[in-house]
Amino acid sequence: MLKLTHISKTFNPGTVNAKKAIEDLSFHAAKGDFITVIGANGAGKSTLFNAISGSFFTDSGKIELDGKDITFMPEYKRARSIGRLFQDPMRGSAPGMTIEENLALAAGHGGWLSSISRKDRQAFRERLSLLGMGLEDRMTQPVGLLSGGQRQALTLMMATYNPPKLLLLDEHTAALDPATAEKVLEITKNTVEENHLTCMMITHNMQSALELGNRTIMMNAGKIILDVIGEERAHMTVADLLDRFKQAAGKALDNDRMLLSEAE
Repeated sequence: MLKLTHISKTFNPGTVNAKKAIEDLSFHAAKGDFITVIGANGAGKSTLFNAISGSFFTDSGKIELDGKDITFMPEYKRARSIGRLFQDPMRGSAPGMTIEENLALAAGHGGWLSSISRKDRQAFRERLSLLGMGLEDRMTQPVGLLSGGQRQALTLMMATYNPPKLLLLDEHTAALDPATAEKVLEITKNTVEENHLTCMMITHNMQSALELGNRTIMMNAGKIILDVIGEERAHMTVADLLDRFKQAAGKALDNDRMLLSEAE
């Protein structure tokens, strides 16, 4: 479904600030995979997502989505098939527009540029009610008035209103308080399952990485150093993950954010 073949990316090549962000990385995600992605800061996780979504072109290698070569496809064209959420809840929706106008844009109905029919509003209400946040009663309010969790849940709905071939979640709950993050993760899990989406989710919480989805990959220095699925993953603990990281990377994981998230 998603196939990366020997992709590499170096920023500021030929200078003292050269940074090899992805190095000869190959990877294949099957249709319906829900893959959690972990690794320390600077491991290349977000860079990998940027390469897939087309924020930049890779220096070498090939990227295929659903059998189509998208290596040099512009980002705006990839966005028709790839949905993405970011850590910042303020990204992904228009704060000055109402909830129903944002949803109309996501549905491809033109938002404020065209009329929203009664049928559209009813469909929006039904979908919003599934979030359990009361947003179905606030459809004419500007999105900018929503809390971070409400806005992130709305953004998730917008990104999947017309189910994408691939959904990328870039630490989309990291800026939320624990209770809200848990709620958004539950909505995420249900959304992915109900729409049979192929999904990749970056997280710093190693326990969540093992509990959510069906597959976990760990990155370090621009490479995938661990890829676990099935029975191996089902019986794996956070301690096992730390041991496997040390074996593969030749050093212990020393990322405070990841380690502290396990101690909470």
